[in-house]
Amino acid sequence: MLVSSTIQKDLPKEAPIATFGGGCFWCVESEFRRLEGVLYTRSGYEGGMLPNPDYRDVCGGQTGHAEVTQIYFNPQKISYRDLLLHFLTIAHDPTQIDRQGVDVGTQYRSVIFYHDDAQRQAAQKAIDEVNDSDRWTKPIATSLEPHAVFWPAEDYHQQYYEQYENEKGVFHPNALIKMRKWGAVKP
Repeated sequence: MLVSSTIQKDLPKEAPIATFGGGCFWCVESEFRRLEGVLYTRSGYEGGMLPNPDYRDVCGGQTGHAEVTQIYFNPQKISYRDLLLHFLTIAHDPTQIDRQGVDVGTQYRSVIFYHDDAQRQAAQKAIDEVNDSDRWTKPIATSLEPHAVFWPAEDYHQQYYEQYENEKGVFHPNALIKMRKWGAVKP
């Protein structure tokens, strides 16, 4: 199962938030939903000019928004730094510019939307640390942008892999690949 035992069904009222964009929000969201200490996730759009955009608007690549995932977390179980390192080393390829795999466009850019100066500083430090490691052969292209307005994506985009499984009775092919990578199922 992709969801960690701590995932809540309702938006937490008093939990810190991390906001990351790294390609399709379905994939980024699923990478974080399995981590212990993640309380809640939601997919959406941030960083653009159009108020209240929808999926069709953002997919056109003209609004300036990125597909993002908001991650509500328990800092006693997982730190913001741990979330950053997971994002920069496992959740996606942060060296690609305006793309992830077959998804191409500014809406798929690698971005960290920081919610305060402490998050901005932590994000820059994590980027520098990963750049100095031998994790990637190219430099990190992830941008740092201040959090402004988060627009939740349509309901059918929320916890997409779980919805797919509930509707179809089988794992989404991408979820199955990830579960094999994580060792949750045998190849």
